[in-house]
Amino acid sequence: MALTSQIKPYDDRWPVMFEVEKALLQVVFAPHSVEIQHVGSTAVPGLAAKPEIDLLIVSDHQDEDRVDQDMASLGYERGKDLSNGHMFYRRDVGGIRTHKVHVFRPGHWQIFRMLRFRDMLRQDDELRLQYQVLKLELESKNESGIKEYLSQKAPFIDAVVGLLPKG
Repeated sequence: MALTSQIKPYDDRWPVMFEVEKALLQVVFAPHSVEIQHVGSTAVPGLAAKPEIDLLIVSDHQDEDRVDQDMASLGYERGKDLSNGHMFYRRDVGGIRTHKVHVFRPGHWQIFRMLRFRDMLRQDDELRLQYQVLKLELESKNESGIKEYLSQKAPFIDAVVGLLPKG
């Protein structure tokens, strides 16, 4: 089964695509947005990735119905909450996933995990290569879709950020 999109070589346009989307999302989450960060593999120069721009938003907003409506006006569909305090939105164009938005309440543990992993990949060429090899291998062996792919990447990510012992 295919992933939400196919892994591609790094594209220099990804940071620009993030900045464009960030400007739109700042309006949606104002004045409650604390920060908007580019995360995921498209945020790591030189790393092959599914060409899906991942955004991390820290927000203490209260009006979820308004946010859902504003996100829908930008073409986003709300997925199920990934955990308490972690909302998820996705945008597909022509059946292809283009953007994912993770909205966290301040202090959520996943904020640390996502930012630390991104920063470690940006700073360590060997780690970046190991992760790229893993992603390409998981993509080539994937049988049941994105949930399988994500669950198989998670132990590597957790070990790298120090949430589990390496092994």
